[in-house]
Amino acid sequence: MPLFVTTGCYTATSAKGMLDNPSNREKAARGIMEAAGGKLHSFYVTTGETDWMAITEFDDGADLIPALLVIGASGAVSNVKTVRAYTGAEFKAAQEKAGTIASTYKPPAK
Repeated sequence: MPLFVTTGCYTATSAKGMLDNPSNREKAARGIMEAAGGKLHSFYVTTGETDWMAITEFDDGADLIPALLVIGASGAVSNVKTVRAYTGAEFKAAQEKAGTIASTYKPPAK
């Protein structure tokens, strides 16, 4: 099944809530991903441009969208971004396919 890497930032309201009432955000992330039909492989609190990262598995990227809508609508997070992750084997298969179709592409003339 496809893997997805989602990152985001906590809002100031969320940060205050975590100070006032600490909670396990991995447990919360697991709950919403499973409710949407996916699987949470891992959840990390991060430093830098984002505050958290979740690695999830869903049958299809469209299956992840309801979870992201709920998370976004909560007002608890901002700057949510998701990318599809590919295994080494999946990328190798893509390279092999590209090699077989490369001759069909005609680039624009200079």
